[in-house]
Amino acid sequence: MRRKLILDVDTGTDDAVAIMLAALHPDLDLIACTTVNGNVDVQQATDNTLRVLEFIGRADVPVYEGLHRPIARKDFPVPRSARDMTSYIHGFELPLPPPTIAKQRGHAVEFLIETYRTAREEIALVPLGPSSNVAVALALAPDFVDLVPEVVMMGGAHAIGNTTPSTGFNTWSDPEAAASVLDAGFRQLTMIPIDATHQALITRDDCRELAALGTPAGIAASKLIERRIAGHIAGQPMSVLESTPVHDPLCVAFLTNPSIVTTRFLHVAVETKGELTLGRTVIDVSSRSGKAPNCHVAFHADGAAFTAMLKQVFGTARPPRN
Repeated sequence: MRRKLILDVDTGTDDAVAIMLAALHPDLDLIACTTVNGNVDVQQATDNTLRVLEFIGRADVPVYEGLHRPIARKDFPVPRSARDMTSYIHGFELPLPPPTIAKQRGHAVEFLIETYRTAREEIALVPLGPSSNVAVALALAPDFVDLVPEVVMMGGAHAIGNTTPSTGFNTWSDPEAAASVLDAGFRQLTMIPIDATHQALITRDDCRELAALGTPAGIAASKLIERRIAGHIAGQPMSVLESTPVHDPLCVAFLTNPSIVTTRFLHVAVETKGELTLGRTVIDVSSRSGKAPNCHVAFHADGAAFTAMLKQVFGTARPPRN
C-alpha cells in the first residue's frame, strides 16, 4: 500500500526535489502540498510549488497557501534579501516554466485541520520549512496532535549550523513554532537535522547523471542542485569538492526507507530567547535534562542510498494517470 503524505514546504531548490520525489515515488501518495514563508515569501513558495508539480506532470496535486510570517518572531526578513545565503542557494523564482495551474481556495492551516479530522487512512505530515503552519494548527485544534500519526520534520542542528554557528535555518526562522511542534506530544516525531543531511551530499557528477536521465524530474533536479552547488562553493563550501546537501528530500526518502538514516530517541528543545543561540535545537544526547525523549533524531545518513533513490525514481517514474 502506498504511504500517504502531505508536504509542508517553503519551496526553494531542495523543497522542489523533495516534491518531485514524493510525487513520483511508486510507494508514496502525495495528498497535497501546503506552503509557508521561509526560503522565499509564501506567495513565491506557492508559485514555485505549482511550477514543480506542473513540470513533472503532477498538476493534480492540490496546493494550499499558508502563513506569510513566523508566529512570533518580528525581525525575520520578509521578503528575503538578495544578498543573504539563502537567496544564493535558492534564488527566488525557480528556473521552471510559470504555472498555468492555481492554488486552492482556503488557508493551508484550515486544510490541514479538516484533512486530518476527516481522514480514513493514515497520512504522514512532513514539514520541510519553518513549522509555522503546523504550530498554528496545533493552537487552533487541540485534537490535531492526536490525529496526525507521524511527523517527519526537516530542521535543527546539533554539531553544526548553516544559518548561525549553532542553528539550522528552519528552526531559526520560526523558533517558537518549532518548539510548539516538539513539545506537542505527537505519537511519532522524527527530526532530520543538518548533521544528517550533510552526510548525504550530491556532487556535480551526480547532477550530470540526473540530467542524462532525460526525464522532466531528472533535468529539473540537475538544474536545481547545480544552483545549490554554486551557492555553497561561493559561501559555504562542503567537505566534498563541488557538492551540496539537499536537505528536504532526505525526509521523503526516510518514509520509504527508514534505514536511510540512523536515529536516536532523545529529548529535544528549541531555544527561543537566546541572543547567540536563537533557534538552536538543544538535543539531550547525554540525558542531562532528566526529561523524557520526545523525538527520534537522525545523526547519520546513507548518502549512497539516498542518491541512488533519486536517480532510480527520477529515471523510471512516470506520473500516474488522472
